[in-house]
Amino acid sequence: MKGIVAKSTGSWYTVYAQNGIKVDCRLKGKFRIKGIKSTNPVAVGDHINFEFEEGKETGVINKIFDRKNYIIRKSVNLSKQTHIIATNIDTAFLIVTIDNPPTFPGFIDRFLATAEAYSIPAVLLFNKLDTYNNEQLEKLAMLEAIYTDIGYECIAISATKNISIDEVKELMKDKTTMFSGHSGVGKSTLINVIEPTLNLKTAEISLQHKQGMHTTTFAEMYELSFGGFIIDTPGIKGFGVFDFKPEEITDYFPEFFKIKSNCKFNNCLHINEPQCAIKEAVENNEIAYSRYKSYVQMVEGDEENYRTDDYS
Repeated sequence: MKGIVAKSTGSWYTVYAQNGIKVDCRLKGKFRIKGIKSTNPVAVGDHINFEFEEGKETGVINKIFDRKNYIIRKSVNLSKQTHIIATNIDTAFLIVTIDNPPTFPGFIDRFLATAEAYSIPAVLLFNKLDTYNNEQLEKLAMLEAIYTDIGYECIAISATKNISIDEVKELMKDKTTMFSGHSGVGKSTLINVIEPTLNLKTAEISLQHKQGMHTTTFAEMYELSFGGFIIDTPGIKGFGVFDFKPEEITDYFPEFFKIKSNCKFNNCLHINEPQCAIKEAVENNEIAYSRYKSYVQMVEGDEENYRTDDYS
């Protein structure tokens, strides 16, 4: 019987079966997906085949169908392994907050580059619009301008005040969408407003550290009453990119990709080379400095500073 993986807790998987029921399944033997060294061979969003265990209401997964796409990051504890956050995604929403907690440009850019690398359309949702002072609203406007100019859809919202929520729902209708972001940006609150029957747990922000406290421990998919599915993901502190070759990273920055053929050298890395079209565009304010700095950090393998750099 066919189904979609709705939740993974390590050894057991909750599956939405094609006949509308939920079935707890386990894996049959060891799966390796096209050589990906992953901490989770089966991920939320996977389309699978399973068979019921004899005399039981549980099932065994015996086939994983090819994935349309997936979003992946380095495993937090195992640097050589990866963690697949979710698969078969139509749209990935990154929930961003200017403050409380702050979402820094380097984190946004790594998420967007990963979405580009795996062919997943991404949308930025700037949450907590109702809480910002004038300085924070200016920063929000600056970020919106940067990413809208590149071609990303940006929506300023407030989950608690129901601002622009209908616009978000329209983008989600009849699709499989994923919500991601730091702990405390309001993912669970937003999902509860979009689909009140889910009643997901929410938590307060730690005022001392301006960080959210984890309420979601595993990615989980929920069916939406207005059509489609939403995948809620655990709050992530960092977004370690996986298997990006330095010379390929420009391909994941759309505004870089457009003009890189104008560089003097075909193998230009856009850092130390002369007559570089991308560096010239940064100097002429045609490419945002924050985006260029994110790019350099990714090329140089800087896995720490992007989490705290508030560059503009």
